[in-house]
Amino acid sequence: MRLLFVTFASLLMAMSSFAQTAQLVIQSAGSQPSATGPAERFTGAVRVDPLFPARDPGRTSSGSVTFEPGARSAWHTHPLGQILIVTAGVGRVQQWGGLVQEIRPGDVVWIPPAVKHWHGAAPTTAMTHIAIQEHVDGKVVDWMEKVSDEQYGRSPRGPVR
Repeated sequence: MRLLFVTFASLLMAMSSFAQTAQLVIQSAGSQPSATGPAERFTGAVRVDPLFPARDPGRTSSGSVTFEPGARSAWHTHPLGQILIVTAGVGRVQQWGGLVQEIRPGDVVWIPPAVKHWHGAAPTTAMTHIAIQEHVDGKVVDWMEKVSDEQYGRSPRGPVR
């Protein structure tokens, strides 16, 4: 019984200490510079605006990505998957071996872990999405080959649901 009490008391002290040192963080809009999507990972003009980095003990990070008309990512996978929340425009997403699908504002796309995919804007309309993913041992993505014009040009099936 005494051991249980000592263990419980130690746990409470540790939690209290953590609560006293933990601080709320506000990431001010515009406090992180925009970046151009690198040509080896994207086709066309792409801007990446970081939203938040992974913070210990968490491992989730996020960014807002804007694809100009016709722009798209290369094929890639994420070790723990990815969530895309479309905020503006019209876009496209495709899983390897699947159909090209159209995505619009308000659509939320879940890409499971290790699923090869790409995403980007429609041919004549820009698209912005928020991308949310988790880091595993500091890694968030595995980049692969670029999406060919033929793969990109396939007619989309309709909205992801």
